[in-house]
Amino acid sequence: MAKRRPSGDGMVRKRDDGRWEGRIVVGHKDNGDSIFHYVYADTQKELTAKLRKSITAYQGVDLTERSRLTLSEWLDQWLVSMDGVVRPSTLNGYRSYIENHIRPSLGEKRISQIKATDVQKFYDKLNQRLASGSVRRIHTVLHGILKAAQQARLIPKNPVDEVTPPKFSYKQKQVLTDEQLAIFMAAIREDAIWHDLFYTELTTGLRRGELCGLMWKDFDEEAGTLQVRRTVRREKGGILTTGDTKTYAGSRKIILPPSTAQLLRERKKTALTEWIFPNPIKPELPTDPGTAYNRMKALLKQAGLPDIRFHDLRHTFATHALTSGVDVKTLSGLLGHTRAAFTLDTYTHTTGDMQKRAAEIVGEFLTDIFGEELKPWEESAKAAMEQSA
Repeated sequence: MAKRRPSGDGMVRKRDDGRWEGRIVVGHKDNGDSIFHYVYADTQKELTAKLRKSITAYQGVDLTERSRLTLSEWLDQWLVSMDGVVRPSTLNGYRSYIENHIRPSLGEKRISQIKATDVQKFYDKLNQRLASGSVRRIHTVLHGILKAAQQARLIPKNPVDEVTPPKFSYKQKQVLTDEQLAIFMAAIREDAIWHDLFYTELTTGLRRGELCGLMWKDFDEEAGTLQVRRTVRREKGGILTTGDTKTYAGSRKIILPPSTAQLLRERKKTALTEWIFPNPIKPELPTDPGTAYNRMKALLKQAGLPDIRFHDLRHTFATHALTSGVDVKTLSGLLGHTRAAFTLDTYTHTTGDMQKRAAEIVGEFLTDIFGEELKPWEESAKAAMEQSA
């Protein structure tokens, strides 16, 4: 039996056509045979430089025979491995990104031959036709796919690590103003069936599925708290199901405003089902998030308000909370965000206004301390801020 050649072992020769060829061992087949990586150059000096670069790239790597798979073949295996690991809706999202974007662009390439430049070109094309948030999510999925390939010894390193991640381009959130919020509150007061659901949404900022998934066992009457434990969603095929919250931080306890806690206490007295907001027609079931969405749209239209999304009620809650003085860390916990930094980035328009107000407050109390001598400096600083804005 031939001796197993170590990874990194190589050979150089001059071909009959005058070019130079080099190869290094980068892995081994199941039977022990070597897997080679080939390099070509016009001169021996150029080949030596290329070989050194390849040896560095493959240092400490021992690829398996499966490294010859195309990305498309690996995608099929990866999707199977994720079944049961993530929620069905999440897996469907992965499958959509793969079938609509990743496979058509990169699927035919051998997985071991995908370079950072290939990934960058892929992102550049996506940026021409997709929103920045979608491109960022595709980047996250592709990174995970190729990280799994690296761990399975199919590639020496993850080429996505060498590419600058696409940046989010945050758009101004659609938020109801104080006046519009007052109009909407007046509109829901006239709707006995839906008032409590929308009032709870506007005072907690829950995700639509979380709101519909609330059960009476989640409500602590005495403490005035809600435990967010599940979400209701409609799966492929139209089946309404309950599942875990969107993130691990999504499972959380929130302290309710006194008015909301009292509203739920009164509501519980006449409850006929385990759901806080049951289906109006079939109370043994939770409210369908789609039905809640449609009812909100109808109420907005009747009230002459902007045609916003249900998620914008969540944005309305968050924005008004921040401008009223709730700190970002606390708000992040209320919203179920994994990181406070995400909350800060999402509501940067609000926090920017808050920073300006904070600067004004600092200026006011410094003037109280130092008196008139501070005013010339304060006025020049204010003028500079207005000019930069």
